[in-house]
Amino acid sequence: MAFQCLAHQQGEVATAKAAAATGAGMILSTMSTKSIEEVAAGTNNSLRWFQLYIHKDKGLTRALVERAFAAGYKALCLTVDAPLLGQRERDKRNEFVLPTGLHLANLTSMSGLDIPHEQGESGLFAYFAQQLNPAVTWQDLEWLQSLSPLPLVVKGILRGDDAVNAVKCGTKAIIVSNHGGRQLDSAIASIEALPDVVAAVNNQAEVLVDGGIRRGIDILKAIAYGANAVLIGRPILWGLALNGEAGVAHVIELLRAEFDLAMALSGCTSIKDIDSSLLRYKNS
Repeated sequence: MAFQCLAHQQGEVATAKAAAATGAGMILSTMSTKSIEEVAAGTNNSLRWFQLYIHKDKGLTRALVERAFAAGYKALCLTVDAPLLGQRERDKRNEFVLPTGLHLANLTSMSGLDIPHEQGESGLFAYFAQQLNPAVTWQDLEWLQSLSPLPLVVKGILRGDDAVNAVKCGTKAIIVSNHGGRQLDSAIASIEALPDVVAAVNNQAEVLVDGGIRRGIDILKAIAYGANAVLIGRPILWGLALNGEAGVAHVIELLRAEFDLAMALSGCTSIKDIDSSLLRYKNS
């Protein structure tokens, strides 16, 4: 999730500290408003991954990978479902740009890149069009893995055949995601795509799911469909906006408590007990 300082002045640093304190992981966005190093400084030995877009400037992409590795991030999470930015009409109408004082912390100091102000257009849309490489191929995944020993996670997969290709290219984990429903109207929901991806991967990589996790019962359903873990998006930002680090920690603990209760009421004493027998509707 980018631009977290829009929600709270401590932004991604507060989120990372809360995740570390509650035993959760965090994926830091390339387009964060706190830098790779700032986030790492306050969360030593915590589970941190770095989310990456491949820029047209491959030297810039290489430098970001090197910084993440040096700062102790544990994996690279490549987003593959945004070769172009989806139609975000409100952003365009509002001519979205970061407020004065907020910047792309990972990019402005290194390359001078920032969200431009475009008359009659979203600055984020303009940034994607100008800077990100829309022609990424499976070969780019292999190139990315050559830059560091960090394992590669691919985010934005909704089809079994794409998941298989990613695994063939050495991907260690797949994140089933439709980008929060903001990329393509009427795209399949992540939870609907999850069983096909799990079947296609066939235990050759871990499978995570992102999108629509709002209550503990949602976590139970995702694991019953075969996910190894879930990612939490908007609820974290709601907690961050309300009460900073403490708000994020509260959201995580609420979800954990709800998940524990859902397991107990389903007769599950451990994660291993959660399987598709709990689901009323299953894919054939």
